[in-house]
Amino acid sequence: MMIETDRLILRELCDRDFDALYKVLGDTDIMRYYPYVFDEARVRSWISRNINRYREFGFGLWAVCLKNSGELIGDCGLTMQNINGQTKPEIGYHIRGDMQQKGYGKEAARAVRDWTFDNTGFDEVYSYMPSANIPSQKTAMSYGCSLAETYTDEQGECVTVYRLSKTVWQTMK
Repeated sequence: MMIETDRLILRELCDRDFDALYKVLGDTDIMRYYPYVFDEARVRSWISRNINRYREFGFGLWAVCLKNSGELIGDCGLTMQNINGQTKPEIGYHIRGDMQQKGYGKEAARAVRDWTFDNTGFDEVYSYMPSANIPSQKTAMSYGCSLAETYTDEQGECVTVYRLSKTVWQTMK
């Protein structure tokens, strides 16, 4: 599987992506809204889990690579997530710190959104994050989502959920 945009290639993660992905998921600034910063074992597990998702679902989080160099700068893709007690298709994204605020997250999320509606039977996609994660909320809105709900999770943290329907997406084309 490969998705190509103007500046990016999204492809399946593989074991050789460890070093580049560790620079993203092991960065305390990037992961400040995640429950933890990844150590080496968690990054290896992340890659493995996504390889398994590709086999099981036909999708997962994909490597986000610069088209001109092939350099991995993050991940973005579709996973099934528990959002307020229901399993829903979620577009998630992590972009390396020095590559943020250049539109790569938006470009990758839009490509995943289009792939999802063109290649799956899902009628809606979601992105969710801690309510304090304003950059992630902006990325969700940039690919077309609207605020769907906020709730308090089991850990007492306020969570914001964004949603985009296939019907609305079709009007955006």
